[in-house]
Amino acid sequence: MDFMERIKLILSNIGLNTIIDIGIVYYVLYHGYVLIKDMRAKQLIKGIVLLVALIPISRILKLHMVIFILNNTFQIGVIALVIVFQPEIRRALEYLGRTSFTLSNMEKNVQTSKQIIQEIMSATTSLARQKIGALIIFEKQIGLNDIVESGTTLNADISSGLLINIFIPNTPLHDGAVIIKDYTIRAAGCFLPLTENNLLSKDIGTRHRAAIGITERSDAIALIVSEETGYISYAVEGRLYRNIQIDELETLLSGIYLENEKLNIIDKWRNRNEKR
Repeated sequence: MDFMERIKLILSNIGLNTIIDIGIVYYVLYHGYVLIKDMRAKQLIKGIVLLVALIPISRILKLHMVIFILNNTFQIGVIALVIVFQPEIRRALEYLGRTSFTLSNMEKNVQTSKQIIQEIMSATTSLARQKIGALIIFEKQIGLNDIVESGTTLNADISSGLLINIFIPNTPLHDGAVIIKDYTIRAAGCFLPLTENNLLSKDIGTRHRAAIGITERSDAIALIVSEETGYISYAVEGRLYRNIQIDELETLLSGIYLENEKLNIIDKWRNRNEKR
């Protein structure tokens, strides 16, 4: 049987169940790669692949002690991985449980959304111009009630003036994060978990590390203004994008508030990340 006949035989045996089987495996592998990319789990995966490759090599060379150690390492390692990487596992399950990257039940019209975008842009650019540090968190589908409880509850309408006043230095709420849910400022002066990523540059300050930390543990989006440089940055999915321009800020906010932009926002983030 020649090569072409073998190919025809294989293709003739492919049914609908085979296509579905391949599709599911591809989906899981692709999204698994997206989840671990640029995270601390990425380095661990490399180590696991290396250990797996050592097993057949050890058997071929009859390295009995190495085989014994590797077998026992994998038995204990599974439990250790679940404990150490509990945040990543939780994030992966939450990611699979979300059907889309959208806000919950938007009831306001497009005009209101555009007005909110302008209010946030006005506040952010004003704070950046004055080099006043700020940290604004946009809560998505994963609730941030524990974070909200660490600050002062406001439940106020979003306005440029209010956001600016919150972050004015030496005021009670300036040294913390603002949590926004849809069209409401839920709380201010909130404390966020810092990222555990040890690969970050040493020049990244606490405010930016907190922004990365909250986006590692949830699907929230963090908007940051640096008090040292006045640069505007944002964090999403555990990644930090620094010194964005006004048009990029508008794109980011449009991705949060305008329905026709939401489907493209993740692709824009990933394309920008690859360009960098």
